[in-house]
Amino acid sequence: MKFFKILIMVLAISVALYQQVSEEKNIYIMVIAIAVFMFGMMQLSAKVPSKNQEKEEQDAD
Repeated sequence: MKFFKILIMVLAISVALYQQVSEEKNIYIMVIAIAVFMFGMMQLSAKVPSKNQEKEEQDAD
């Protein structure tokens, strides 16, 4: 599942970059591609623990 999300994110950024350099820019496609990328980053970073997570757990005890 993680590989699938990364693949979709790479595809979205590729589309956004392609739209940026093309002659006729479609702003809607660029916005959707960036939104998909940001949503994917949010999903992937949600599983990464915080640096201070251990300290917060010790303080709670």
